[in-house]
Amino acid sequence: MTTTISLFEQVYRLVCQVPPGKVTSYGAIARMLGYPHAARTVGWALHSLPEGRDVPWHRVINSQGRISASGRESWADLQRALLEAEGIEFDEHGTVDWKRFGWAGLPWHEVEELLRLPSEVWARQEENDART
Repeated sequence: MTTTISLFEQVYRLVCQVPPGKVTSYGAIARMLGYPHAARTVGWALHSLPEGRDVPWHRVINSQGRISASGRESWADLQRALLEAEGIEFDEHGTVDWKRFGWAGLPWHEVEELLRLPSEVWARQEENDART
């Protein structure tokens, strides 16, 4: 795939497609972008999310269906609260049921199309989505 946008920007664009009430994993995002071994990079991208970006980072959890706190308990509490506000339920072990709440993702041709949008077009689309 030839693209002029950074991998972090690719992650942000794809994570914006995860609908409310659904979750996906770091690894699933990496695979959808064509980087099957880049789950940690997806995590770094979301950890580095610029302030003010309207990216639903909370909808990305680890492959075991749990929140990855990374030493930030307050972030884990916030992420869980945001997910629960969208109707996502956790079992007694703090795990989300993938069959019930997992997002199947986008087919490759839709991911490619998403990544082809010029940054200025994407920014306008993101602003319009935020208003609706």
